[in-house]
Amino acid sequence: MLHIWLDESDKHGIKYSNFYGGILISSEHLKEVLNRMNDVKTRADIRDEIKWQKVNEFHFQRYTLVVDELFQLAQEGKLKIRIFFRDNENQAIHLTKEQRKEDYPMLYYQFIKYAFGFAYCNNGNEAIGIRLYLDEIPLRQDEKTKFISHIRNLNNDPLFKKGNVHIVENGISEVNSKNHLPLQFMDLILGAICFKLNEKDALKHESDSHPGKRTLIKLRLYKYINQKIRMIYPDFNIGTSTPIRCDADRWIHVYRHWNFKPKTYRDIHEYKAKL
Repeated sequence: MLHIWLDESDKHGIKYSNFYGGILISSEHLKEVLNRMNDVKTRADIRDEIKWQKVNEFHFQRYTLVVDELFQLAQEGKLKIRIFFRDNENQAIHLTKEQRKEDYPMLYYQFIKYAFGFAYCNNGNEAIGIRLYLDEIPLRQDEKTKFISHIRNLNNDPLFKKGNVHIVENGISEVNSKNHLPLQFMDLILGAICFKLNEKDALKHESDSHPGKRTLIKLRLYKYINQKIRMIYPDFNIGTSTPIRCDADRWIHVYRHWNFKPKTYRDIHEYKAKL
């Protein structure tokens, strides 16, 4: 069984939008990973929910311990991390007005379908089940029902059939991150990537000449996370999709970025230059 916790961040950013993140843990490692996550939270004396928005001087050192454990688990092959985002400069064309309004569920669906490389995850003959744990979904109930139904229909998709994987019955759950440590760990990584890509490290009050203290602490934590990623991929580039040598790398890699580009899009800078 593959257990996947899914989170989302900035829907609209100054440079990048539609941030999604996921942590995948297989059943064989699930108990160990959850125990180690809980243990490091206890050792770090973190008594509240782990969240990027809470990064400050008090939490900084404690959160580095969380990051250490997360990437140690990744390097041991006991979990996989995926980050998805969209460059605002790449604007999709040929979309209807209604489709543009549905960018959240449409892109979330793409992330779930492709980011983990399910088509290449199964080398055996036995089917593999998938359970999805989605952080609270910001949609109306009718939209949420439609979205979840759409995800469930991935069982009929050729990629899922190729990998002999399927979302199990009642395998899509909307959950509260307060009760799920993988979502809290994911929030730190996703928040850090969103923070840097949208240049929030340069934010300052009008009366200040430099970014504030909390902003600088967040930048330190982002750099710490960046170092951990570079231990896995020395040539890591935060704003680009992680390169692959073969299609199976989409599954094999323990950490990947996906800078999503629509099939038909225009670079807004090139477009404006022609006007």
